[in-house]
Amino acid sequence: MIDLRSDTVTKPSKAMLEAMFKAKVGDDVFEDDPTINLLQEKAAELLGKKEALFVPSGTMGNQICVRINTTLGDEVILEYGSHIFNYEAGSPATLSGVQIHPLNAEKGFLSIEQINSAIRPDNEHFARTKLVCLENTHNRAGGTVYPLERIEEISAFTKKNNFKLHLDGARLFNAVVASKTDVKEIVKHFDTVSVCLSKGLGTPIGSIIAGGDDFFYKARRVRKSFGGGMRQAGFLAAAGIFALENNIERLEQDHENARLLAEEINRVGGIEIDLENLQTNIVILDISKTKFNSNEEALAALEKEGILLVAFGIGKLRAVTHLDVSKKQIQIACEVIKNTFS
Repeated sequence: MIDLRSDTVTKPSKAMLEAMFKAKVGDDVFEDDPTINLLQEKAAELLGKKEALFVPSGTMGNQICVRINTTLGDEVILEYGSHIFNYEAGSPATLSGVQIHPLNAEKGFLSIEQINSAIRPDNEHFARTKLVCLENTHNRAGGTVYPLERIEEISAFTKKNNFKLHLDGARLFNAVVASKTDVKEIVKHFDTVSVCLSKGLGTPIGSIIAGGDDFFYKARRVRKSFGGGMRQAGFLAAAGIFALENNIERLEQDHENARLLAEEINRVGGIEIDLENLQTNIVILDISKTKFNSNEEALAALEKEGILLVAFGIGKLRAVTHLDVSKKQIQIACEVIKNTFS
C-alpha cells in the first residue's frame, strides 16, 4: 500500500528509533527531562526565538498560542482555508472564548487591505481585533509558500496596530526548503510560531511552539490547563532532535516527488492539477471531470489498487509526499492512478 493521505503517516526510521531508545528521560512537569529541555533549547535557537516548548500536537500548539495572544471576547483574523479555522474543532471559541473572522484569499495569502478592512471599530458592540494568524505552507491552498515580502508587510501592519501575529508553521520547513530562506528570516516577524515535528520531519508525535519574553512560563501554564503536561516524554523529544538535525534538507526530495507525481497524472484526461502553484509536497487533484461520480468512489477504486489518497473538497483529492514514499513508489502510484482514471 502506497500511503499518500498525509505526511502525518510517516513512521520513525531505524536511526530515529535508536535515538529514542537511548534517550535520557526525567519528569517534564518538574522540568527535569533532559532530552525535552535540550529539544526546546535547540528549537528556540533554530527558530531565532527566546523560548520554545514541546507540545503533544500541532492543534494544541496553535491553541496555546491563540490563548496567550488574546483575552476573552477578542477576535482573530485568519484565512478562510486555514487549519485553525477548519480542523481544530472550534477550539478558539471553546478553549479561549475568542471569535474567528475568516477571510478568503488567493493562494491562502492575506493582504494588508483585507486585514485592514476586517478590523472592528473601537466600539462596545464589536469584538476587539487582537490577533492575526498566517499559515505557511498553506495546506488547503495546496502547500503554497507565503512570500516573505507579504509577511514583512503584514508584520509591520500588525505592530503598527498593536495586534499580535501568530504563524501556524506546521509545514514551515517545507516553506524554508522551497524558498531557500533562513527560517529565522521568516519567524522573526511573528510573536509566536508553531512547527509540527510529526509531518515531513517524520517523528511519531509532537510540535514545537516558540515565542519571546515570558513565553515559556505562559505557554507551559496553558499547556497544563489543556491537559498537555507530559512526564517521561524525552523518548519523543529525542525523535524531535533527530528530525531537526537530519530531516529538514531532505524535504526537497518530497517536493521533487510531488512534482513528478503531479506532472505525470496531470496528463490523464479529466484530471486537472494547478502545476503553477505546486510549490512543496501537496498535490491537489481536481477529478470533477473524470468518470467517477464521487470522491468516495474514486478513493475506493484507488485503494483497491493499493493507493491511498484523501478527499479534499467536492470533486477534489489530495496526495501528500513524504519520507516513507520513495521515487520508485511515486512512479508506481502514477501508473496506478493513470490506469484507474483511464
